[in-house]
Amino acid sequence: MISRYTRQEMGHVWSDANKFAKWLEVELAATDTLAEAGQVPKEAAAAIRARAKIDVARIHELESRVKHDVIAFTMAVGESIDDPAAARWLHYGMTSNDVVDTAQALQVRDASKIIERALVMFGEILDLRAHEFRHTPQIGRTHGIHAEPITFGLKIANWFAENQRNIARFRDAAAQMAVGKISGAVGNASHLGPEMEERICKRLGLSVAPVASQVIQRDRHAQYLSALALIAATLEKIALEIRHLQRTEVREASNAAAQPCPTSATPSRASKFAVSLASCVRTCSRRSKTSRCGMSATFPIAPLNASSFRIQRFLWITCFRK
Repeated sequence: MISRYTRQEMGHVWSDANKFAKWLEVELAATDTLAEAGQVPKEAAAAIRARAKIDVARIHELESRVKHDVIAFTMAVGESIDDPAAARWLHYGMTSNDVVDTAQALQVRDASKIIERALVMFGEILDLRAHEFRHTPQIGRTHGIHAEPITFGLKIANWFAENQRNIARFRDAAAQMAVGKISGAVGNASHLGPEMEERICKRLGLSVAPVASQVIQRDRHAQYLSALALIAATLEKIALEIRHLQRTEVREASNAAAQPCPTSATPSRASKFAVSLASCVRTCSRRSKTSRCGMSATFPIAPLNASSFRIQRFLWITCFRK
């Protein structure tokens, strides 16, 4: 991930350390469940849970030699257990993607909580701003050309409604991703059986993929990425509109609260970089005292002052006078 555009909380979810921690979480859930069913010695399961540790550097070192991430992972964890009799039960009856795909579902679940929380807060701010500017007149446009007057609140209300649809789509896509598989190399559950698969996934708070092959089927991932793409398209649309309204020749909105941010080439003017897509995404979770949800005013843009409004009003009267 690009650190400049990555929030710390999300960066942690997709870090190697957390990925391997989720792999271990799946392994421990499987070992404990199998021990309860009598398929793994309880002493071995207890030793694995008590001693198993993650060493990212050691895993990478082993992977460079064995050329397989999960084999390197199990070797490194086995070393940390320091009890060959117990460590031999780690990964019992499982294939690599039982661990990788199920753990990825846990990562996606954590990431989805962050994204959904930000979308909900963004919606609350849009709702607040739409009501705040419900009586603020603005020229309407069709194909970029002046049309009937609208209000600034109506524009924001459209963004709010689209964001609500995005939330609904994203929740459905995230639910489709919240599944695991412990059904083996070809998905026939011949080693542990469907009952153990269901119990292990339940222990992890996941549903079971009803049918799988070596992997959880990727149409789920495609739906999830499509939902993210729609969210990104909405944010880009909002960002571009805000940037347009701040253009010198338009000047219908400005970010008066922000400090000027000159560009490297033209230090005498303020940069509109603050309304780039990346900035819109990042600012969804910043703290502020001004919004009712306790988060940042992710939509700090406001119509221009009274003087600029009088100029706009003159233009509107001129355009629509019969």
